[in-house]
Amino acid sequence: MTASDLRVLNALRLKGLAGEGVLAIATGLDDGEVRRVTAGLEEAGMAVRRTGRMPGWSMTAAGRAAHARAVAAELESSGARDRVDAGYRAILRLNEPFKALCTSWQLRELEPPVVNDHSDPDYDAAAVARLVDIHAEAAPVVDALAGALQRYAPYRPRFDTALARIRSGGLDWFTKPLIGSYHDVWMELHEDLLSTLGIARREGST
Repeated sequence: MTASDLRVLNALRLKGLAGEGVLAIATGLDDGEVRRVTAGLEEAGMAVRRTGRMPGWSMTAAGRAAHARAVAAELESSGARDRVDAGYRAILRLNEPFKALCTSWQLRELEPPVVNDHSDPDYDAAAVARLVDIHAEAAPVVDALAGALQRYAPYRPRFDTALARIRSGGLDWFTKPLIGSYHDVWMELHEDLLSTLGIARREGST
């Protein structure tokens, strides 16, 4: 399995179903490379292209098993386990503040809480400022993870892009699912770290 194969399989492991454009963003590979890799994975029985109302690529059972073996082998051969574990622990410390912030973005911190309709620019600005602070703490952790394993490199530009769009008024880029929002990328990184380190979700939950 090539590094590109593993990147695409890993993205499918995290997303479940994804088109080639989404896979390109998630993996940092160009469109042509993604097409080449997905075709090879399909031929090997590790991925399948789905059509219909929700088209895209997904892993097969064989792909999931191959992914688990490849991730474990990569971590072992790279000697990066301690650095990846340190990154996971650092993200875990930020996870509760981030989840609380996402909740307050969606529900105004009133008594009782009410849905945030984004009609109060000061409230939203305070939440974005808190996200900027969390980003400032998370960014060097993500950079260190990329230094440990190259396949973590796409996370930093994805976080940066989502934050820039939020600060430019794209409110959906905070928590809206399935668009590459900051919350989407955060949850993928968290799941990626759990998968890489072989930590079951119940152990890694906070």
